[in-house]
Amino acid sequence: MPKKAKTPKSSKASKVSRKATRSNSVPKDTIAVGLVQMRCVSSPSENLKTAIGLIREAAKKGAKVVCLPELFLSEYFCQSEDHDYFKLAEVIPGPTTETLGKVAKELGVVIIASLFERRAPGLYHNTTAVIEADGKYLGKYRKMHIPDDPLFYEKFYFTPGDLGFRNWKTSAGDLGVLICWDQWYPEAARLTALQGSEVIFYPTAIGWHPSEKEQYGESQKAAWQLAQRAHALANGCYVCGVNRIGHEAPAGGKGLEFWGGTFVAAPNGQIIAEAPADKEMVLVVDLDRQFMDTQRTHWPFLRDRRIDAYAGIEKRFID
Repeated sequence: MPKKAKTPKSSKASKVSRKATRSNSVPKDTIAVGLVQMRCVSSPSENLKTAIGLIREAAKKGAKVVCLPELFLSEYFCQSEDHDYFKLAEVIPGPTTETLGKVAKELGVVIIASLFERRAPGLYHNTTAVIEADGKYLGKYRKMHIPDDPLFYEKFYFTPGDLGFRNWKTSAGDLGVLICWDQWYPEAARLTALQGSEVIFYPTAIGWHPSEKEQYGESQKAAWQLAQRAHALANGCYVCGVNRIGHEAPAGGKGLEFWGGTFVAAPNGQIIAEAPADKEMVLVVDLDRQFMDTQRTHWPFLRDRRIDAYAGIEKRFID
């Protein structure tokens, strides 16, 4: 690593970080993001109503792109394996994207909406739709990494994505979208950033098993943030983790306690905005593009990648 100017001087970095948050003096070249942290209930119509209200609030505060949490139309049903929950799925584009398209056009905001997709009989995906500020449906990303852990039985419901990693050129900027479990994989963030994404959004539904919270809670949440902060730093882009809040137990038992903590990590890996653990709210932040350019110039990870030496990364394990 060169000895000179690995990072901007501390005073300059501090100044840029302050500029990245919303203030009375907003930089000209920014991406105004609105992150919706919400409590989800059993009624899809009630959740949609809540989400639209929070989208309106974000737009009123100046957001130009608004991201909703993972599977926001329902409680997190993957806590059990129950065929009845397949009734929650819908085609994409479909009724929800049509409704949100009208909201997007009315408010002039890009909307990122995580939905349960019914692709064909017996074929379902965990999918996020991207809707342009003029109401046009731009496309979708299907969750690539599907977990199967206690109370996170997603493999029962979702087929792994087959659309690859994507970047969308929108009126708000170049936006990448990944989903929850994807956030632990550096390959996903890298391949998204390499397509030009200035911001990578992670719609998320993550929480504690109540019985584990006391012993593991702090370290689990810290690891969640650390992984995404590392993606921001390694790729020199902004990362937004968008979580839900509240305790949910649709299958009975102790359920899950979602830890909120929706946040934005800057291209230097620092958290520049964070929501509390238990409050429904929208987090609106202005992201400074110049800071991204400065960070990538001083920490040129993309320049120094040895693309000639990475054969084998596609293998499960190198024996």
